[in-house]
Amino acid sequence: MSRDEQLKNRWDKVVQILSNQFAEGDILDLDAIIYLIGVQELGQFKQAFKKDEKVNLMHIAICRLLEPYGFYEFDFVDKDGWPHYKIKEELPPLKAGEQSVLMKEAIVNYFLEKEVIE
Repeated sequence: MSRDEQLKNRWDKVVQILSNQFAEGDILDLDAIIYLIGVQELGQFKQAFKKDEKVNLMHIAICRLLEPYGFYEFDFVDKDGWPHYKIKEELPPLKAGEQSVLMKEAIVNYFLEKEVIE
């Protein structure tokens, strides 16, 4: 199986698991999955978030997802329990499709690390 096929199969599995668990089977998109990862990383599950907090949750997720690639580094957790990251290396300019593939790969790796998928 090629690397692209393996990524697609693993991505589909992540989408299926999360959609069944959090969206009653409705298919979650990339942004929704990034948001869920942000909530997971924050660890405050029983809370309603304001619009700006939702944006911050997505930022936390993106930083955490791209940390293994060397773009971000965990810095500290603030007094409210929110993790903060610092930029280690600027992301290269990516086309929309390349950006999507990078994020899907990072998400798949995240769920492999968490042992949600194989």
